Amino acid sequence: MTPKRPASSITTWPESERPRERLLARGADALSDAQLLAILLRTGRRDSSAVQVAIELLSRSGGVSGLATCGLEELCAIPGMGPAKVAQLKAAIELGRRSLAAPLSTGTRISSSAEIYRHFHPMLRDQKHEIFKVILLDAKNTFVKEATVSKGSLTLSIVHPREVFAFAVRESAAGVIFLHNHPSGDPTPSLEDRQLTDRLVAAGHLLGIPVLDHIVIGDSRYISFADEGWLIGDGAARQIGRSRMA
Repeated sequence: MTPKRPASSITTWPESERPRERLLARGADALSDAQLLAILLRTGRRDSSAVQVAIELLSRSGGVSGLATCGLEELCAIPGMGPAKVAQLKAAIELGRRSLAAPLSTGTRISSSAEIYRHFHPMLRDQKHEIFKVILLDAKNTFVKEATVSKGSLTLSIVHPREVFAFAVRESAAGVIFLHNHPSGDPTPSLEDRQLTDRLVAAGHLLGIPVLDHIVIGDSRYISFADEGWLIGDGAARQIGRSRMA
């Protein structure tokens, strides 16, 4: 005998109200956040449908934007959210981030700080800790490669010029751009940011690899050291262009 499905199961709902069928009939914009999330979750738990689990998940995380900052353990602790569902959710969030990022591939010419912001803001805006990256450029200011230098609060010991420029020398970079995020959302550079930038610019001057910019990314805005005229030494001579509008 086939076991009876619980009344909370979405399969017992009218087809017009089921999230997947509703999306196919009306489009994704016709669904609520919880309904869209339920499609990703696929199933609920014994006493709750996928939509009900989605509503609880959104409530606990503070909405869709909060999901991006929730850790794996935090999500797995919610009833009905096992490792498989959490993996599906995190994969969808990452795909969303990547779809929003402006294309930046080898050979792309960088002409303004805004281009850097548009590419990296979707990937950095929801991070709970600071991530420091270096972007390598050739003599024509075209993109060569990028790498993460450190994760965590920026200090002079975590981001060491020797390690940063060893990567630039190895890849024969003609110039570098640094960027990092401020989880607080305020991109105003701290005293530590300024001191670190001065050290990096000085090191680049000695090595003949100018620092073209240091960009601090916040919540929907950023600050460029080059645009503000805060760089010292040779880095300012080859800055990539003034633009703060994202």
